[in-house]
Amino acid sequence: MSAQADAAVTVRAARPADVATICRFIAGLAAYERLEHQLDLDEARLHEHLFGQQPVCGALIAESGGLPIGFALYFATYSTFRTRPCMHLEDLFVEPEHRGKGAGLALLRAVADEARARGCPRLDWNVLDWNTSAIEFYEQQGAQLLPDWRVCRLEL
Repeated sequence: MSAQADAAVTVRAARPADVATICRFIAGLAAYERLEHQLDLDEARLHEHLFGQQPVCGALIAESGGLPIGFALYFATYSTFRTRPCMHLEDLFVEPEHRGKGAGLALLRAVADEARARGCPRLDWNVLDWNTSAIEFYEQQGAQLLPDWRVCRLEL
């Protein structure tokens, strides 16, 4: 059974005035994922990366009743196998009291629409293995968990 988008939920492109709100959402996501110790939030840096001379990422804001309740942040990647640009969804977060009302689905669909508009053949993202509610939600939307792939990271 797929979640139905709440008619009261709207999604729009983030604006420069949203940077503090996005930082608040990022902090909320880090707390949910038990990764607060990894936070190095900087509003000025995020503003530059979203809205500067050479933006490196984009963001969408979910609203209900005109108030921000969640966000998605994405950036371009590239597939050598497909020889096409792709998109990576870095973060998708909805405030706990607004979950289950369609905001996450609306954000995921909006990011997928942005990827399609850019001609991307795929949208990738990561999910923590213990986050079963997110895994179930993503699988209900047709996402595949890739069993043979593991995320590697080199901290620089």
